[in-house]
Amino acid sequence: MQGKIIKGIAGFYYVHVVESGIYECKAKGIFRKDGIKPLVGDNVEIEILDEKDMEGNITKILPRKNELVRPAVANIDQALVVFAVTKPKPHFNLLDRFLVMMESKDIPAVLCFNKTDIAEDPDIAGLQEIYGKCGYPLVFTSAKKENNIKELKSLLGGRTTAIAGPSGVGKSSLINLLQSGVTMETGSISHKIERGKHTTRHSELIVLEEGSYIMDTPGFSSLYVSEIEKEDLKYCFPEFGMYEGHCRFNGCSHVHEPGCAVRQAVEEGKIHRMRYEDYIGMYRELQERKRY
Repeated sequence: MQGKIIKGIAGFYYVHVVESGIYECKAKGIFRKDGIKPLVGDNVEIEILDEKDMEGNITKILPRKNELVRPAVANIDQALVVFAVTKPKPHFNLLDRFLVMMESKDIPAVLCFNKTDIAEDPDIAGLQEIYGKCGYPLVFTSAKKENNIKELKSLLGGRTTAIAGPSGVGKSSLINLLQSGVTMETGSISHKIERGKHTTRHSELIVLEEGSYIMDTPGFSSLYVSEIEKEDLKYCFPEFGMYEGHCRFNGCSHVHEPGCAVRQAVEEGKIHRMRYEDYIGMYRELQERKRY
């Protein structure tokens, strides 16, 4: 039987099988021996030990399309990066780090700015000005007024979407609206282990409808870009792409070289200066880390 791991707690893995429901499983010892750990989002094969109590063993982990280390999750089709337009105002450096992390893993990102009901028009226009040039789909929502929820939901259909973003931006409210009542009762996953109070510390998949999952990932809080080589960082800023090959020097880092087409685009307002400054900051950070 084949299913998807929706949660893992204390050595138990909860596997959602579309036709049957959720099975509580242990991973066979062979995975430990091979140094493999099942992750939330893994597609797995299971053997049934007790059909009545919905218990089984994970016998095989199917090939992963991708995986993240922090949080430890697999097989993400896209990331929904959620920030508030205001209260709190966006932390742009953190937002750009989320986007760089996703670009480095070839995971498409959708940008959602919530709390439009309490935002000023210039704030919204400013965000459109910065991120409209980057090529990411942008959605402006109000969880409180339920504005643009249908538009947001249409972007999630048929995909496994990881939700990322800081606390206080309305992620939980959006998740509740997106579920439309077609959710798994996570509280009834297991009456055998009393771990409800710890659930927010673990990544968890929530089923929206068949083939559509939201991955709530509380481990996304602060990000370091140390896994990326400084030479590859420029490829994680999609708006730089159209200028690649137009600089005076091959392999231009877009940091200090004369005749740099990216820096020229920044001066002309074609690339937003704030995004470019975040690039420079991350580049210097990677430079320093390599030194030590």
